[in-house]
Amino acid sequence: MKIKTKEMASLLISSMSAVAAVAVMFALRQPWLPTLCVGLGVFAFISVTALVIIRQYVAYKLKPIYSIVLSRNVHTQEIRSELKDKHVEQVSDEIEAWAATNDKEIARLKETETFRKQYLGNVAHELKTPIFNIQGYISTLLDGGLEDDLINRKYLERAEKSIDRLINIVSDLDTIAKLESDMLGMQKEQFDIVALTKEIADQMEMAAARRKITIMVKGADNLPSPFWVLADKHYIGQVLVNLVDNAIRYGKENGVARVKFRDMLDRILVEVTDDGVGIAREDIPRIFERFYRVDKSRSREQGGTGLGLAIVKHIIEGHGEKISVRSELGEGTTFSFSLPKVALKDIK
Repeated sequence: MKIKTKEMASLLISSMSAVAAVAVMFALRQPWLPTLCVGLGVFAFISVTALVIIRQYVAYKLKPIYSIVLSRNVHTQEIRSELKDKHVEQVSDEIEAWAATNDKEIARLKETETFRKQYLGNVAHELKTPIFNIQGYISTLLDGGLEDDLINRKYLERAEKSIDRLINIVSDLDTIAKLESDMLGMQKEQFDIVALTKEIADQMEMAAARRKITIMVKGADNLPSPFWVLADKHYIGQVLVNLVDNAIRYGKENGVARVKFRDMLDRILVEVTDDGVGIAREDIPRIFERFYRVDKSRSREQGGTGLGLAIVKHIIEGHGEKISVRSELGEGTTFSFSLPKVALKDIK
């Protein structure tokens, strides 16, 4: 028999006590009326007394547990009021729910701690390479290379490249930190996304020419275009720079980097496509992680910080939108994101 309530426990105890008292009275051959009175009296007294004692005991035992659950000192009277209409199972369910919540929080904190350690390790690793390079070049120059016209300029130029890489890494880290702490504050305005993209494509023509890549902006031949959006123009420009730069870095030589626009009713879809080697399926879920590189050696040769896509993700999510990627090995990669559309009649 399951005893689910304090009242049931007290009734069981009082019933057993009353039966025992009646049995004793019968054994002593007492008349039935006094025997009945004694039995009822014992039942009433024991039931009330047992209920009070059980309540006191349960409240005493649960007080430290409730203090932990509620994160404050709990008075015994509060627990009595709380338990007045509750079964033991309900209290158990509450404790189990609290424990499950804490387990999830502990797991989240462990995951955060693991991410923090990995992140710090990655930052140290990324900074270490250019710092050691600079140290090596300067040491060589100080040890006599400065007077050697064959190597002094070459080593200074290499040191400058490493310094530029350090500056880029620190700048990207600062941008991510501000995005995460919401220090930037998006300044949304209406603008022509095609015009902005064409401006960025013109700025990146020289970098594309070095790899013999053509940048094609498709969607509208004439400006202004019908593709107007409401967003932070500066940071969307940074998104486009990062994505087009990726398409140039990792597209194949003599290839094409394409930017397309599509009207999706209340959204404008932007797609940036390259025809490079593509990304393996197992790498796709991780490409937006900080410092994650599909091809680490090639990425460093190309000069990337490993933070560009993380910044892109933060900026797009800061606009309440999402960025996605589809890729096939040997076929190329397409990044796509959407922004709120502004109807031409509403343009101010």
